[in-house]
Amino acid sequence: MNNPLDLDEAERARIQAKTARFAPPPAADADGRRDLVGLSRDELRAVLIEAGEAAFRAKQVWHWIYYQGATDFARMSSIAKPSQSRLAERFVIGRPAVATVQTSSDETRKWLFRFRDGQEAETVYIPDKYEDRGAVCISSQVGCTLSCRFCHTGTQPLVRNLGVAEIVGQFMAARDAYGEWPSPKGETPRLLSTVVLMGMGEPLYNYDNVARAMAIVMDPEGIGLSRRRITLSTSGVVPMMDRCGAELGVNLAVSLHAVRDALRDEIVPLNRKYPLRELIAACRRYPSASNARRITFEYVMLKGINDSEAEARELIRLIAGIPAKVNLIPFNPWPGSPYETSTRAAIDRFAKIVNDAGFSSPVRAPRGRDILAACGQLRTASRRGAPAA
Repeated sequence: MNNPLDLDEAERARIQAKTARFAPPPAADADGRRDLVGLSRDELRAVLIEAGEAAFRAKQVWHWIYYQGATDFARMSSIAKPSQSRLAERFVIGRPAVATVQTSSDETRKWLFRFRDGQEAETVYIPDKYEDRGAVCISSQVGCTLSCRFCHTGTQPLVRNLGVAEIVGQFMAARDAYGEWPSPKGETPRLLSTVVLMGMGEPLYNYDNVARAMAIVMDPEGIGLSRRRITLSTSGVVPMMDRCGAELGVNLAVSLHAVRDALRDEIVPLNRKYPLRELIAACRRYPSASNARRITFEYVMLKGINDSEAEARELIRLIAGIPAKVNLIPFNPWPGSPYETSTRAAIDRFAKIVNDAGFSSPVRAPRGRDILAACGQLRTASRRGAPAA
């Protein structure tokens, strides 16, 4: 029998070729100065050497960008002023521009970030209700290619992938807003304690840029988030799940939402390409899955669609043997949405069946609904070919 991982190599190449036309623009400002945010350590060293700086300068600049959060070379006090000036002439330390910012009645905050080409994406900070910390929900694409029926983002066609600087920049801009520089060390409490790649887009259809961005976020001499503090959510791009597990090993969340192929084909169209059998097999292969780091299955509760007791029992059968928890998500309405939220009684019955089978199944409290910042509500006016602002 063919090894599924060998077959995935060809499929991964096909995915990358297909998404290449949605590549982000070069990371440079209007004056042609190159953005240093988003470069790997080796890339940073190379461009600084090319600019006439010594190799050791890269470590200093990296520290100032990702540990101190500096956006101005003049702030880099460990670097001589002549070098500061030379760097400022050739480079920038960018952030996405804040087009709008909204704060919910429950203190959830949503930014509409505008990038250099005028395209936009949304980012959300979700504070923990009980502790002084929270998660930053980051987008990986402008729009989305998946068209999941219950998701507002899915009504916006894919415009383009976000670049490394644009992905990292969302988290850095959120840190700017909350004054969380320099980076906390070790287990020092922080408000922005977690990254969840659950915003606009399918991160595994922009894997290379997402992986490079998360490598920067996890670098211990910079932002310094542990891989245990990063969760990547996918609708089930099976070949890239294998690659993500092998190379990144971050927490995995799977947007499941249905337990039978016929229904999942309808509400998560990607299922027609990678059906449940292949998706669940990829979850079983995911290398970091353990009792300490369970896979999260996300399940949006749609009234009369996927919330029956029979479906709860089928869910248990489907994920049996996988170290997992199930997040039950009451459907968050958006303008024109065709679904209703399951009743609380139906959700509670579903949760009890799953809990009684040994799987934790918390019901996610809706956050930021009043500003359309809750799960499945993100969307922007960006479109393909939109002119720069």
